[in-house]
Amino acid sequence: MTLPFALPFGLDLPLVWAGIIGFSVAWYVVADGFDLGIGLLFPFARGEKDRDQMMASVKPFWDGNETWLILGGGGLLVAFPRAYSIMMPALYLPVIVMLLGLIFRGVAFEFRGLANRKQGWNFAFTAGSAVASFAQGVILGGFIQGARVENGAYAGGTFDWLTPFSIVCGLGILSGYTLLGSTWLVLKTSGDLARRARSQALYALGAVLFFMALVSLWTPLVFPRIYERWFTLPNFFYFAPVPFFTAATALACGWGLMRNNDTVPFYASIVLFLLGYLGLVISVFPYLVPPSLTIWQTAAAESSQTFMLIGTLVLLPIILAYTFFVYWLFRGKVREGESYH
Repeated sequence: MTLPFALPFGLDLPLVWAGIIGFSVAWYVVADGFDLGIGLLFPFARGEKDRDQMMASVKPFWDGNETWLILGGGGLLVAFPRAYSIMMPALYLPVIVMLLGLIFRGVAFEFRGLANRKQGWNFAFTAGSAVASFAQGVILGGFIQGARVENGAYAGGTFDWLTPFSIVCGLGILSGYTLLGSTWLVLKTSGDLARRARSQALYALGAVLFFMALVSLWTPLVFPRIYERWFTLPNFFYFAPVPFFTAATALACGWGLMRNNDTVPFYASIVLFLLGYLGLVISVFPYLVPPSLTIWQTAAAESSQTFMLIGTLVLLPIILAYTFFVYWLFRGKVREGESYH
């Protein structure tokens, strides 16, 4: 297919699409992170009234958050089909487990509000959140490890993704989502629920810092390509601010929690996630199938990328406008007994 026009400014289409997919994944991780974190905190709630309030705090947002996961996955298929054809077989099992967890959790979210006896749906909501969160961390670990490629196809085994490193990444994502969920409750609720969430957030922050430090030390020691990226000159000086800002953000989050500030902990948690995401980008860019295939080597034909980009540039502002409108409309705290209908 030949388009009757070309995009202006000599755009590097693979780079543009990598940016769109990266943006979508980052937004999903943050937005669905606090949503999944609510499910992880469900067992620690004191009674159904607290759980009702926790669910009410995310009710207007939770299903819209999945849009960004679809955009990221669909964009990978459309813009980088070769990478999709390699990474999906490499990570097939954790991806399926993640999707099943999200489905199970979504069903539990809807049916819990209609049930007279909620214990079973509470378990389903927590289990779905935990399974989906852990699977996302395992996928992250498997992606960092990379995939064995021969003749342009995945040549590894079914369980190559299952390593101690990927398990640690899964536990790290669990702690990170717990931090996002607890600081969201600090932001959106009040009373005893918010006070307990503040205490839970401090524990979660400690766990997040532990796993961030562990992964940050593990990756350069095990993967020479990541060591070279971070610790050779002049890269070391370019990237040194990242851990500095990470430490400063963690201090700001802890300060906000101990000073009973409602807003700083949540936004600091988001920045903490984004800094970790930036570290990932620094470690793997420009490889989309580490350590062998770059975004340019796995890109679709220019005409395909151009055609899909036009539609994306139309839809993306609409999605963003709707998302910002919903968050603005349902701003403020959710009190006990309140809900959105």
